[in-house]
Amino acid sequence: MPRPKAAPPVDDTPEADRPEADTAPGPADSPRRGAGVAHVFETLKAEIIDLRLAPGSTIDESQLAQRFNLSRTPIREAMVRLAAEGLITTLPNRATIVSQIDFLNLPQFFDALTLMYRVTTRLAAANHRPEALDRIRDLQARYGAAVEARDVVGMITVNRDFHVAIAQAGGNRYFTDLFARLLDEGLRILRLYYSSFNDDLPRQYVQEHDAMIAAIAARDLALADRLAAAHADQIVRQIRAFITADDRPGSALHL
Repeated sequence: MPRPKAAPPVDDTPEADRPEADTAPGPADSPRRGAGVAHVFETLKAEIIDLRLAPGSTIDESQLAQRFNLSRTPIREAMVRLAAEGLITTLPNRATIVSQIDFLNLPQFFDALTLMYRVTTRLAAANHRPEALDRIRDLQARYGAAVEARDVVGMITVNRDFHVAIAQAGGNRYFTDLFARLLDEGLRILRLYYSSFNDDLPRQYVQEHDAMIAAIAARDLALADRLAAAHADQIVRQIRAFITADDRPGSALHL
């Protein structure tokens, strides 16, 4: 008489601890997942830079998975990219938060930023090639368009790329890497700069970029240095004045 077949084993692993179905996706799933990762990353990055996600606020994977209608795998990949840019931080208790803004060391940050504005712009005037100048001018056109549209996140990100392009034109990769790191750290600080103008940047400050480009194109090192210093100085003064004036309870500046 044949023996009865044994019942399949019961998986009593809690549902939350089971591996996700898309942990090892097939080739057909990769483009869709990649697009999902990029969408989550760009959306959260914009919200963090714009201070809609306040410094210190909690980032919850489960809530993000529901919000974006994705599994937690692409959510985690997007969070790895955000962490690499210093925008989120994982605490010892494994909770993830939006990174704090280091206001305590802001004077040192401003000193370093101003120095890098000057050094990189001066080097660009000395060493740039025509193709580098073309890219700088293209980014300035995009920056002007973002200003006209009052696209604050666009202004912030294109401004960062504009100054990195100037650094790259100077030809010193160490300065470029350092300046890029400072600019990335200052993305949310620059948000305060645009907030001080109610996101309507006066045209004269857009033209400061144009003057810097002209000095670089003319290979006028002294003028490039002087214009970069003045540009950095007005940004720093504007941010400092805004922070001093902003004493609203619950403001992002006081979180």
